[in-house]
Amino acid sequence: AYNFCSRNLARFRDNKADNRSTRDVIVAGKSWIFNITVDKLQHDVYHLPHYVWLDAQRTKTIPEAILIQDGDRIFFAPYHIRSCSEVSGLEAIGQDSYDLISPYGYPSILLSEAAQQDSEFANAALAQFKQALKERGVCSAFFRLHPILSENFTEVFAPDTFYDNGQTVSIDLTLDEGQIWAKTRRGHQSTINKCQRLGLVGKTVSFAEYFEPFIAIYEETMDRVKARDMYYFSREYFEELLKLGDRLHLGIVEAEGEMVCASLFFESCGIMQAHLGGTKTEFLKKSPFNLLLHHMRLWAKERGNTHLHIGGGVGGKKDNLFTFKSGFSKQRHQFLTARLTFDESRYQELTTARAKALGQTPQELIDSEFFPAYRFC
Repeated sequence: AYNFCSRNLARFRDNKADNRSTRDVIVAGKSWIFNITVDKLQHDVYHLPHYVWLDAQRTKTIPEAILIQDGDRIFFAPYHIRSCSEVSGLEAIGQDSYDLISPYGYPSILLSEAAQQDSEFANAALAQFKQALKERGVCSAFFRLHPILSENFTEVFAPDTFYDNGQTVSIDLTLDEGQIWAKTRRGHQSTINKCQRLGLVGKTVSFAEYFEPFIAIYEETMDRVKARDMYYFSREYFEELLKLGDRLHLGIVEAEGEMVCASLFFESCGIMQAHLGGTKTEFLKKSPFNLLLHHMRLWAKERGNTHLHIGGGVGGKKDNLFTFKSGFSKQRHQFLTARLTFDESRYQELTTARAKALGQTPQELIDSEFFPAYRFC
């Protein structure tokens, strides 16, 4: 048996997902079930109701979650609902069609320990999920899985359920400090030592107290790297993050009392997770972010965490960002995504309409491997 959120999708179309008065993500029609369910499962901050709600405000989508349960076997996933009519070329044909996307980060599907031992349940739950969404006019879903929490999913679910997006890096905090240091690339070791000789200091501080200088550094960094709009976050977004309380931490590096780089970190169920950060342009050559990650991994270890997950390259690629992160640890995780199609005929219809609007063929959009193909841009 399963419980499913039955919020009326017409509300999305009529109100453009203006759900600021609805802070709780609804699951099975009752927001309190979300909290109870998450507490039963090993999870990250990305799965918390407030985070899912907050990211929906940013993306102007509807936050929901699904719960499928049979005894102690649990299948749970938070997501955002989007209208296909918002896509250029699909304004008319997409009026009654929707799709799902994960909140920003690694929100993932979650399975209880019992569910991870029962492939039959896991696959049946996924099938029920797909059928329930199809009946509501949802034609596809794109889920980013959590590289640590979903490590055995390729063994639990049917083959070809997930798409391999590359690797991410985490630091094994169960090792002693000497072992952690030994697994650090020599170039990074030299940079960390140099930063310390220059008097730079790593600290973990209150985000509320360092709110303004963090925002300034983050925005300066995004401007410098010419980041896409999706990587810019409003002041209100950061203010709402403060409500995560002791699950949110700010790591910084100071030079003579001045913040020169900083990053936000989430903490949940033994996992410390890097979120958003940046470095002042004038200090780039000193590479203070190396010292910041070194400080945070030792600080996270002292708090009893088992992993500091620092992610991978852009889009899962082995780019310069991945090369930098891989210098802090030899531990790798497979980054999987789920690219689910619930209504194949509807998916093809939308893809054909989008291709026509772009002056391309449907096959060209499909061959791009962008998912869903009808959102290719």
